[in-house]
Amino acid sequence: MHKVLPGRVTIYRVLEGFLTEATEAPHSLRHAVFLARASSEPEIGAPAARLGQAAFLVLRLVDLLVPGQSAGAPDVFLYQASATERYTRELDFDSPEKAHLLAIVKGARDAFTTRQGSMITPGLFAYGHHLEEVSRFEEALDVFGTLMDVGGDGLASRDAIATTLRIARVNRKLARFDAAYAAYDSAGSLALIAGDVDAELRSRIGRVNIIWNRGNLAEAEAGYRQLIDDARTAGQPEAEAAATEGLATTISMRGQHAEAIPHAWRAFELYEDASSKVRMLIGLGIMLRELGDLAAAERAFRASLARADGTEHSENAVLELMECASRRGDRFGYARWREEVRRRESRLTPSMRVDFHLKQGVADARFGNPARGQEHLAAALELAQRHKLHEYVFRIEGLRNDLREPDRLQPAEFAEGSGDGSLDAVRASLRELAIVE
Repeated sequence: MHKVLPGRVTIYRVLEGFLTEATEAPHSLRHAVFLARASSEPEIGAPAARLGQAAFLVLRLVDLLVPGQSAGAPDVFLYQASATERYTRELDFDSPEKAHLLAIVKGARDAFTTRQGSMITPGLFAYGHHLEEVSRFEEALDVFGTLMDVGGDGLASRDAIATTLRIARVNRKLARFDAAYAAYDSAGSLALIAGDVDAELRSRIGRVNIIWNRGNLAEAEAGYRQLIDDARTAGQPEAEAAATEGLATTISMRGQHAEAIPHAWRAFELYEDASSKVRMLIGLGIMLRELGDLAAAERAFRASLARADGTEHSENAVLELMECASRRGDRFGYARWREEVRRRESRLTPSMRVDFHLKQGVADARFGNPARGQEHLAAALELAQRHKLHEYVFRIEGLRNDLREPDRLQPAEFAEGSGDGSLDAVRASLRELAIVE
């Protein structure tokens, strides 16, 4: 590793050397994913790029705490910690990410001086979670991997389980289903050994989610129903909520939206954390839209967007509001939401990118340009096949014929008086939610 001396000039020179190394051999340098921001940001010196450089330095400092890694003399480690902290603190802006990085430097210093590696765990986990929430998935995996490296065999079982579940979740978002399934399986084994019922249920839910991602809806539905029963028996409402959400989504994917909506609302009520509630609002909106109730759907999407607070859920909400405008035949509204998605395009996951092309293809056909619609569907299909998103592949192949007959793409007329008490109750709850928002 490059020798780090105290002083402001030295830390910049070290960073300069690492930037050169990352350019020449990007796969051989630990944490190089953070340096990639400098080349992807539209302006040199943009806050995100500079934070990426600071994150790189902070994580190189943390690497010295990995078991078996020599940190050198105590004064050398502390000099490096001080220089890294100074570089980060002197960034001329404040942000949640900057706060996370400074907390990790403090944790690293405390872990080094007390010889307790666990001192760094909370800061790394919180930072990885933050990166996941703002859709920087590769960086999140890097941080969670670093946490596992630093913890080694001495990492507390609860921390190992929680981190492995996060690694699985992020890999699933990146459509790396084999890696995700393996991580969920590993987390489940750790949970069984530790007697952690909630984590074991979550690992099972994760594996069923991957079965769903791969398009086996029948097996997924059976898995979710079993998990709901098991979670109720174990008295685990959060796990019950997650399994109920999966069941609702699966039933909806079969085209049975009216049956799915009460399950989705039940999951919304069971969840306690804000992020999950936002996700359920988006799911509810999609189901209501498929029933033809665009007004109720838009209430759900707008409520989710208001609560999303810059997380990946905001991208999903904008995509769905774009689709609502398309179904209304509102060209102006559609174009406005489409441009908003394009503005956020660097934050889209693989499945979101597929969905963006798919929605544009259908909208183009509705607005009288089926040839351009076919181009978007071809792009969506290529992405879905590349990332093994089989459920999307099936949908796209079915839509390609529909685009040749645009009349088949027009949404069904919605009758306000459905006569279904459970659906009317959900609609009333959404109206109340809109008033509160």
